[in-house]
Amino acid sequence: MTEVLTSYLLQNKSLSIPGLGTIYIERIPAQTDFVNKRILPPGYHFRFDKYFDAPDKEFFTYLAREKDMADYEAIKWYNEWAYELRSRLRHDAEEFWPHVGTFRKDPSGEISFQSAGAIPTYEEPTSAIRIVRTHTHATMLVGDREVTKEIIHQDGENFSEENVYREKDSWWIYAIIIGAIALSAAFFHFYKNGFNLSSLGNQQRIEISK
Repeated sequence: MTEVLTSYLLQNKSLSIPGLGTIYIERIPAQTDFVNKRILPPGYHFRFDKYFDAPDKEFFTYLAREKDMADYEAIKWYNEWAYELRSRLRHDAEEFWPHVGTFRKDPSGEISFQSAGAIPTYEEPTSAIRIVRTHTHATMLVGDREVTKEIIHQDGENFSEENVYREKDSWWIYAIIIGAIALSAAFFHFYKNGFNLSSLGNQQRIEISK
């Protein structure tokens, strides 16, 4: 009986046992083995969930075909097998399922499951060499320009120096503005007082009282 159930479990990744729970095949992702320079393939093991125990219709169709019996007979036969399994667990406290795992009853009466271990597969480790690229430059979009992290860092360091250069290069602009203001003031003064040397002095008369 267990051979038929194990075959269904391996093909469909789960098997529900009425009144007990469901056994699942759980996938372990691939892992890197840097020491041996390889990538280990995904692994698989059995996991038990006691909160779901209702087989689907496809399971009974499969069981009826494998046991060469009608569907209702397959349902009756499987429920009786599950009942006997639960009875043995209540009395013996342990039930071994070849190549799948072991069911146990703890002192509180709860049923636990211990997997038989990793499920054998035909997948092999793949050779892999870790390459660390130290001189690569990742680009990013800043405004409408695509730049690297190094350029942004360099621009930040040169920002103050660039401002100093700009101030040094533009001093003559300020000189021209100041000169233009002074010439405008002188022109207005000569226009108002006349273009002679006396206009440069103070023209206000001061009377001294006797």
